[in-house]
Amino acid sequence: MDDRDSVLVVEDDEATAGFLAENLAADGYRVAVAAGVGEGLRAIEVRRPSLVVLDLLLQDGNGLELLDRVRSSDGLASRIDPQLPVVVLTARTGDSDRVRAFGRGADDYVPKPFLYAELLARIRVLLRRAQGRPRRGSVRVGELAIDPLTRAVRLGERAVHLSAKEFALLHALSEEPTRVYTKQELLRDVWGYLSMGKTRTLDAHACRLRKKLHPSPRPWVVNVRGVGYKLTEAL
Repeated sequence: MDDRDSVLVVEDDEATAGFLAENLAADGYRVAVAAGVGEGLRAIEVRRPSLVVLDLLLQDGNGLELLDRVRSSDGLASRIDPQLPVVVLTARTGDSDRVRAFGRGADDYVPKPFLYAELLARIRVLLRRAQGRPRRGSVRVGELAIDPLTRAVRLGERAVHLSAKEFALLHALSEEPTRVYTKQELLRDVWGYLSMGKTRTLDAHACRLRKKLHPSPRPWVVNVRGVGYKLTEAL
């Protein structure tokens, strides 16, 4: 199990996102990147990051929309923690922008251009404050039970032992069990890849996960040829 804190960077500028992902990873964090409000919300639900670094000017809307969704969550049905620490990192430097962000629930506000060392220090402070907060959101699909808090998986009465990435893939697919997730989506949300490249890691993990969930009357981790994967054919 990987016990490192995870940071989700919601940023549509590829250079900035890449810089943050590289440096945060070098400083010991698990990092994922999303380019917009929709991608960011899905990544929060699936990956359950320890903290979000959020730009306000995104390709599909204002980052404050994402912040509103997080703070208005009940933490159960939506699987979003309403207390999730959020650092706004933006080129909008006006006093009214800062006040608006804090009023909507931002934990910190860092204007661009920024010093990485300062941003890192602010992230560390917020993560220390957040230590010990419980995480909720167990998932059940038929006889398959997934507990994100303990990373425990049971298929009926049988415990299923998964690696960290196998668990993350299963958890991602369980969000909408009958929906087909594209390979690009899964590589982004589970592995944090910005592009698909020629990697076969998704297919290898899906194959191992399928074997660990066998035998069962229901098919699990269904390969949709040329598209991606879904957890099951029917609920």
